[in-house]
Parts: sequence; structure tokens; C-alpha cells
Amino acid sequence: MLMQHVNPVTITISEKDVPSMPEQTPDMLRDIFHMQAELNARIGVRPETMTEAEQIEWTLQYSRALSQELAELIDSVPWKWWAKYQTFDQQNARVEVVDMIHFVVSLAQVLGLSADDVYRLYRQKNEVNFQRQDSGYRVKDENDNRQLEA
Repeated sequence: MLMQHVNPVTITISEKDVPSMPEQTPDMLRDIFHMQAELNARIGVRPETMTEAEQIEWTLQYSRALSQELAELIDSVPWKWWAKYQTFDQQNARVEVVDMIHFVVSLAQVLGLSADDVYRLYRQKNEVNFQRQDSGYRVKDENDNRQLEA
């Protein structure tokens, strides 16, 4: 049994609720990072050779692009409570999420993170988030992220 903690209740998830992975599943995150590096190189963005000034520039560029993709995702959802004409465009919402992944991966690469680094940091940060929930997250501790390392 897998346990997922939600304060103040514990939710039990059975193994049958977790999708199984085929025996020969490729490392999909590494594959995504590889494909994004190829696309970025094709358009002339090579994080491995960037100066600090270029890293700053591209961090801002990708952050702005990510913000725009998020706005496009929001526009896929009927968010105007006063408007009756809106519909949920789930197909477009899914595409916008994938567009955001493109920019998140590019941003990670500019910051020198590999797929393995992102995976390690994600696991560490997930643990911090569970600890915050377990403690009621009543106090903001700026230092609880300082120990996380790629």
C-alpha cells in the first residue's frame, strides 16, 4: 500500500490505483530534456556555453514565455464567472501544459539542471512539502529550502 498524507487525514491508495509502468519504460524525463536541448540548439540557444549575463537574460526570457503559456492555459478555462458564452477547451488546455513543460525544461537547462538534478530536487522538495503539511505549515521558514541540492 502507498500512503499519501493529507493533514489531518491519511488517504490510503492501493497498488491497483497506481498506473503500472511497462517493464522496458524509457526514462521519459531524460528523453524530454534531450529533445528540448536539441530544439533549443536548433534555434541557437546553448545553455552549456552561456555567460552569466546570458543565463540571466534567458532565465527572464523563459520565465516570461512560461507566464504567457500559463495565461493561455487560463484562457482555455471558463474563468469569467459573469460570462455565459465560455466553454472549457480541454484539448487546448492540455497543449498549453505541454508548452509550459517546454519552457520549464529550457529554464532548468539554462540554470544548469539536468533531468536527474530536477528529479532529485523534486523528491527533496516533495519531502519538504509533506513535512510542511504534517506540521500544519503554520510558520514560513525561509531556510527549509536551503538544504535542497541538485
